[in-house]
Amino acid sequence: MQAIIEQFREQIVGAKAPLRLRGGGSKDWYGQALQGEVLDTRAYTGVVDYEPTELVITVRCGTPLAEVEALLAGRGQMLAFEPPRYGAASTIGGVVAAGLSGPRRAAVGALRDFVLGAKLMDAKGEVLNFGGQVMKNVAGYDVSRLLAGSLGTLGLITEVSLKVLPQPVREETIRFELDEIAALRAVNEWGGKPLPVSATCWQRGVLTVRLSGADAAVKFALAQLGGERVSEAAAFWDSLRDQTHGFFAAPDLWRLSLPPAASALILGGEQLIEWGGAQRWLHAAPSAAADIRRSVAAAGGHATLFRAQDKSAGAFHPLAPAVARIHERLKANFDPAGIFNPGRMY
Repeated sequence: MQAIIEQFREQIVGAKAPLRLRGGGSKDWYGQALQGEVLDTRAYTGVVDYEPTELVITVRCGTPLAEVEALLAGRGQMLAFEPPRYGAASTIGGVVAAGLSGPRRAAVGALRDFVLGAKLMDAKGEVLNFGGQVMKNVAGYDVSRLLAGSLGTLGLITEVSLKVLPQPVREETIRFELDEIAALRAVNEWGGKPLPVSATCWQRGVLTVRLSGADAAVKFALAQLGGERVSEAAAFWDSLRDQTHGFFAAPDLWRLSLPPAASALILGGEQLIEWGGAQRWLHAAPSAAADIRRSVAAAGGHATLFRAQDKSAGAFHPLAPAVARIHERLKANFDPAGIFNPGRMY
């Protein structure tokens, strides 16, 4: 594997033009337009260390996500943040660089909360180590978690250590017929109670709720909440996680991040609401960007043009001036020549 690291170093140090860091390419559509010569990470693969009793796995960037999940499942464990898979080509490096989490995020935390450590090759070809393999290992700025969602703009993530969790003993899914306002009120009320709610989804007047945990906890929640029991619900939650649900087939798709307690927004398009109201998907044309972002910002959130042919309005919500300066300084420190995935974010 050291020979592959040397190949990465030679390509980075010898680059005369921008480089496009790429694993399986399953998320090439995410963010702004792609630029540069491809640096393919798929050869750098394999599990470096996995100790089930410590709930930590360390993996090289080109390792397929499917392989990691299969290994964990064999020991009754999982990546609890449920990263979208987007097909068999998805790699761990791409998972971390994209920073996306699935239906369980509101209950357990985001991908960045599970990143314990990382190795990053910078523009000089030097491998930098951040964090470690335990939760209490950070002194100063936590760069390893900063890499989550950076879309490869700071450097090449060569290795990452992730916290894993045991799979739930029991899971049940229930449904309720509720309008949007009633559904948002219900999930926020349940969020303040000791209930094992691990995922929620509202669409077209139906609120679907997943309960996960110990048998006694799930049984108690079922008695408290009522609702209609749903059998064979795993496929439904997988369709949300991997965005194969019919809702996501729309050509133009917005991802809205809002405070869970924010009220219903009138945005003129069909919505699907997850994470207890914190993540709201919207069908709307890119031409509506100004109105959507104004409304979402007024409610305390931000709006991402997640998937569209035309992203001239900007894929990501414009940064506040102070935050933009922080981004610029980070980029200047890690990649002063600007060779890594230029323009992928802003």
